[in-house]
Amino acid sequence: MKTKILLLAFIAFMSFVGTSFSQGLTGRAYYKSSSNIKFSMDSTKMAPEVMADLQRQLKKQMEREYILSFNQGESNWKQAESLGSGPASASSGGASIVINTGSSDLILYKNLAEQTYLKEEDLMGREFLVKDNLNLYDWELTDETKKIGNYECQKATYSKIVDSKRFSTGMEEMEVVKDTVQVVAWFTSQIPVSHGPSEFWGLPGLILELQNNGSTLIAEKIVLNPEEPVEIVVPNKGKEMSSEEYRALADEKMQEMMKKYSGKSGEHQMTIKIGN
Repeated sequence: MKTKILLLAFIAFMSFVGTSFSQGLTGRAYYKSSSNIKFSMDSTKMAPEVMADLQRQLKKQMEREYILSFNQGESNWKQAESLGSGPASASSGGASIVINTGSSDLILYKNLAEQTYLKEEDLMGREFLVKDNLNLYDWELTDETKKIGNYECQKATYSKIVDSKRFSTGMEEMEVVKDTVQVVAWFTSQIPVSHGPSEFWGLPGLILELQNNGSTLIAEKIVLNPEEPVEIVVPNKGKEMSSEEYRALADEKMQEMMKKYSGKSGEHQMTIKIGN
């Protein structure tokens, strides 16, 4: 309880600072991501070495670079432009997989003072603007520390049970399963802003490393108060809706895809899991 009270007090203070001194501390943090790619197929029709080769290829191609631009109260999260920012693809033993990771120019905007966010989304070629309140993460601080680059960092954890959805070719309905989201964050109080990568925030210092269910984001470069001013963009493109409305629409489109592939298991059956 004491830890939670301290965190809430810090967030309230940082919101005040962000409102009053928005031109104070600014910066850009450059992150690199890596993921443990896991999928399942009919083992009677695909050799284990072929599946392992596909996973190895996808793991490499799913590596991405991101930029977090921030001032005291606001931030932008965006994938960095690179030659490898397109869909990830792999082929082995006659099987091919393509994973569309989404457009690389989509922006996530967070406003800590208002505790709101705006997130650009692309769903089957249509643009949407999701507007909602920031998630309040129930962080637990630990005594563990380590150094990331030139910064001393402290470990914080967060866990929550959520509903995930699984779809497999041949299924007629999506299967809802319970998953435990486990997040580990390493933050530094040497950079006193409450920002972090992706949708995460709310710690007494910038999050430099984040481990979230098999994926890792780690800051490889940080530039504070750069000569080139940090511009925070407030997205305005796309049809505006709440996160709940967007999830309902995404579920509807998934149901349409399921009807298209229902009962058509094909030569190789793949299971796709949707959720955190």
